[in-house]
Amino acid sequence: MSDKPSSLSPDETRELCAKPLAGGRLSREEGELLLRAGDIHELGRAAHALRLEAAEPAAVTYVVDRNINYTNICVCRCRFCAFSRGISDEDAYINEYELVIKAKIAEAAELGATQILMQGGHHPSLPFEWYLELLRSIKRDFPKATLHSFSPPEVVHFSKLFGIPVREVLMSLSDAGLDSLPGGGAEILSDRVRNEVSPRKCTADEWIGVMREAHALGMLTTATMMFGHVETYSERIEHLERIRAQQDETGGFTAFICWTYQPENTPLGGTAVGGLEYLRTLAVARLYLSNFANLQASWVTMGPKVGQLALMFGANDMGGTMLEENVVAAAGTSYSMSEKELRRLISAAGFTPKRRTTQYELLE
Repeated sequence: MSDKPSSLSPDETRELCAKPLAGGRLSREEGELLLRAGDIHELGRAAHALRLEAAEPAAVTYVVDRNINYTNICVCRCRFCAFSRGISDEDAYINEYELVIKAKIAEAAELGATQILMQGGHHPSLPFEWYLELLRSIKRDFPKATLHSFSPPEVVHFSKLFGIPVREVLMSLSDAGLDSLPGGGAEILSDRVRNEVSPRKCTADEWIGVMREAHALGMLTTATMMFGHVETYSERIEHLERIRAQQDETGGFTAFICWTYQPENTPLGGTAVGGLEYLRTLAVARLYLSNFANLQASWVTMGPKVGQLALMFGANDMGGTMLEENVVAAAGTSYSMSEKELRRLISAAGFTPKRRTTQYELLE
């Protein structure tokens, strides 16, 4: 990152935060100023106040899920990624349904999982029918599972590789059993950043375009942001502006999730930003994204304690129990938590833990 925060006084920060607290919207310039220089305590107070208005004030929600990666073979080889492999690498894999994935889902179902978050690398030669049959097989054997799978870059990859329009790709995936799209692969929705860290992945416009088509088809999705690498504060706000505008247009985002870049074992390298920068960015996201009800805490990258603190900086949801996680773990960060521990952390923060579905319907 090329720009460093200066400092606004608590009073100056409070004055800027008064606008979203009164029902107004931050401009890009105001958002950037708060992100760059806002007093962290005032940002937290304002974000928490908005969170109490936007979502059920006494509750913090979560979903029991499993993250399954069907392959780590990827032609993108993004500079921030420690997970992807080339097709001839010794540790490259494709997880077939009957041999691996079925057992993983069965184990998750035994533990009460309702959501399967399934993503993978951009494989250069798996046929489209392989993905469709994977979805059909899961729905046949686990009809109650919600398949929250295939991020926008994967959909764009399918479209280009198989010569099928994005809308038809989504319709075929939906017919085969796909329920909703995760917001992965957004990183920062600025093509300057994407050209530097992931030039082979979809553009910012293509990411937004997939979400627009998914929402038009009635498919709900999430939105994400990975920050703390080469982007500027202005580009973080550009990202928030793009998803806020898309939410205005279609209303199909159920939640926003941000997390910090994890540099270990990646080609890009560098140093991870800390918990304070994460909380600052989360709070500004709550203040900026006035049309998002749900913001998730990223305990998977930040750890349980910072994840708990995020509940006072704008987050109302603890995300998933993540019975399995491989992408962040490949970058040297590995946190795990049982449902019991997740509920304990929520309760200790003064909230009532409530299980939910992928679509944020309460199960208790």
